[in-house]
Amino acid sequence: MIPSNMRIYRLAAKPTLDNLEITQVPVPQPGPGEALIRVRASSLNFHDFLVAAGHIPVAAGRVPMSDGAGEVVALGPDATGVAIGDRVMGAFFPHWLDGPPTWANNADVAGETYDGFAADYVAVPAASLVPMPKGWSFEEAATLPCAGLTAWRALKAEGEVGPGSIVLVPGSGGLAIFAVQFASALGVRVISTSSSDEKLAQLAALGAEYGINYRACPDWGMRARELTQGAGADVVMEIGGEATFDQSVAACRIGGRVLVIGSTGRGAPVLPLRDVIMHHLRVQGMAVGSVALLRELSAFLAGQTIRPILNRTFGFEELADAFRYQLSGAHLGKIAIRYD
Repeated sequence: MIPSNMRIYRLAAKPTLDNLEITQVPVPQPGPGEALIRVRASSLNFHDFLVAAGHIPVAAGRVPMSDGAGEVVALGPDATGVAIGDRVMGAFFPHWLDGPPTWANNADVAGETYDGFAADYVAVPAASLVPMPKGWSFEEAATLPCAGLTAWRALKAEGEVGPGSIVLVPGSGGLAIFAVQFASALGVRVISTSSSDEKLAQLAALGAEYGINYRACPDWGMRARELTQGAGADVVMEIGGEATFDQSVAACRIGGRVLVIGSTGRGAPVLPLRDVIMHHLRVQGMAVGSVALLRELSAFLAGQTIRPILNRTFGFEELADAFRYQLSGAHLGKIAIRYD
């Protein structure tokens, strides 16, 4: 039975982690083409922190969190493609169903320009929902729509990697873990970077062939070249911005690709233009992916033993504490939010 009221987080006009509070509102009714989802779990992305802490401006009252997994509990008029009881995942771009990105299909971002999943029930376009991989928990499935899909698109759709390709994956967060796991399943060789030897050992256990501690080896771009007999990586995933961009370029082979998939730094990087030109590099920005690619990923995972690494799970009422834990950098893998 659907209750009359529900819990929800709505951001203040000037949001911070200290004023992130739960309120009670009526459960929404699904409109034309919409499905009502009982959200069971979410997971944290750095983008979610930037929104919740006020670093990305959003409208007052915005519902945060771009990831969500749950059950379909009601359908609006003309809603198709899902049925009541389906276990589904939401989408980062709820209107980017397929094809290339456009101004129109990228205009709405869950948890930023469009209400996200920080509520017990959400009404979303039915066409944006994707079946969870069979046998996965809600917490596991909630890690896929942002981090999992970004890693998948970077490897398959943009990186076009195959068996024997080499990809450099930075860090040990959820996106990095997925990239290592997916690459290993695809026969792709991985160079991982981290500031922790312990985390590098864990990444090696997941399939990374090489590990570089960037604190012990500040010139890690050239070290990546050495590990590949001077060639460099076919694809370098770049997330550090000002702090790492020159090293990412140095790590890339001639004719390779630097995929800028995020930035944990505040400053803009200086483009090493000569190296980009003389090494014939392709530098491309990308953000998450389409609903069709999420379907492709879910289908791929149905035939794999891959599971996300869930470092820690918090309750719905502990969202601010979860973000503070995220900022500590202590985690390896994803941080989940359980709603029940």
